Amino acid sequence: MKKTFPCRLLKFVAVCALLVLSLQVFLSKVKLNKPSKPSPVPADQYRLISPDTYRYILNQPEACRNRSPFLVLMVPAGPVEAAARHAIRRTWGSAGSSTLTLFYLGLPAEGDSSIQTELEAESSKHADIIQMDFKDNYKNLTVKTMMMMSWLSTYCPHASYAMKVDADNFVNVFYLLKRLSSSPRQDFITGSVINDGRPRRNRNSKWFLSEDDYPEDSFPPYVAGAGYIFSSDLAAKISWASRFIRIIPLEDVYVGLCLRVLAVRPVYSRILILLRNLFEITKLEYNRCIFAKRILVNGFTPLELLYIWEDFSCSYTTC
Repeated sequence: MKKTFPCRLLKFVAVCALLVLSLQVFLSKVKLNKPSKPSPVPADQYRLISPDTYRYILNQPEACRNRSPFLVLMVPAGPVEAAARHAIRRTWGSAGSSTLTLFYLGLPAEGDSSIQTELEAESSKHADIIQMDFKDNYKNLTVKTMMMMSWLSTYCPHASYAMKVDADNFVNVFYLLKRLSSSPRQDFITGSVINDGRPRRNRNSKWFLSEDDYPEDSFPPYVAGAGYIFSSDLAAKISWASRFIRIIPLEDVYVGLCLRVLAVRPVYSRILILLRNLFEITKLEYNRCIFAKRILVNGFTPLELLYIWEDFSCSYTTC
């Protein structure tokens, strides 16, 4: 009797894992209800988010000319975040031969011409900076995200996957590439899925949304903006869907609204047996073997990232 209980427990866990896997596969295939004949937003509203409204200051049109990257790592970084870009280039940004890392920026604050000069020198050296002429601030993150989608569909349409990832994240590129090798190639987006998001009506909140800007009481499912992965075909589709969605300053929610127009459901990225989220959007204390089983961990300074990577890249296979 003492031996049968552990066996039954293991069988129970295995059955539960299979049920969760079946449910996740089912949900990934189920289409969200598509709004009937969505109406385009007025032209004066759409121009606020349309990439055609803005022009490139710095661009890398040759980045994918003679290659089709398996994964494009798309990093929205502020103009002054040179240290973060440097750290990423020395860590996960150059970890895979089948990956391409690019940084997306708007304009520096007015009157700070020295930053722009430094950006141009950095771009000449590394050829990985893409910049458009909108103000680079929190409220324009949605504009920046649509810029990224437009760039990918225009200049790198044959990439297999892309990852939008903030500059303060640790990314386990080795594990990520392994997971993507068996992932869907179309209408696929994954990360830390928010299923119960609601608009904040408190004007003092950083995430405030008025009823005029967003009259609904809840958000459709969306992936947290710290980092998410999608099949590259979605870039052009999300760009198209933005014609029907009024701009809001919450870029991750905005992408979720575009996905609803497309009837595409984001998939939660996790290990099924333990239901462990592979995208940690809260900071974890560094532990090599814990990080080896995550795709993303959020919240690191450039110096922390460099320190972590020196140990992780050499020893993660020992876990």
